[in-house]
Amino acid sequence: MKKLILPLLACFAFVTAAFAGSDKVADISHDDLKAAIASGKVAIIDVNGTDTYKEGHIPGAIDFDASEAKLASLLPADKSTLVVAYCGNEKCGAYKAGAKAAEKLGYTNVKHYSKGIAGWKKAGEPTEKGS
Repeated sequence: MKKLILPLLACFAFVTAAFAGSDKVADISHDDLKAAIASGKVAIIDVNGTDTYKEGHIPGAIDFDASEAKLASLLPADKSTLVVAYCGNEKCGAYKAGAKAAEKLGYTNVKHYSKGIAGWKKAGEPTEKGS
């Protein structure tokens, strides 16, 4: 019986790790995000919460907390459009909710801006305030 438990535990650990890794959304660099914004070919989802969104967000970003129920109507019709989700900083995982919502709606080019709003501001980039 003991000989059977170890291989089973190892298999369980491998499967768990494989599924945990599938949550990952590819990152987008700061420069690539800026270029996408300049070209007008990106939809941005801010997952920091409405209060933080009102204090300052990446220009054009959607307030995920306030708009989750109507996200489908706010995102472009073209499901191959680049959709970028972000939250506070590199340690924040809240972006996953926005990214997963976009993927669930059928978007196939979803990325994560890992620097978040903190990195955006630190780089001296402009923000929009208000709703």
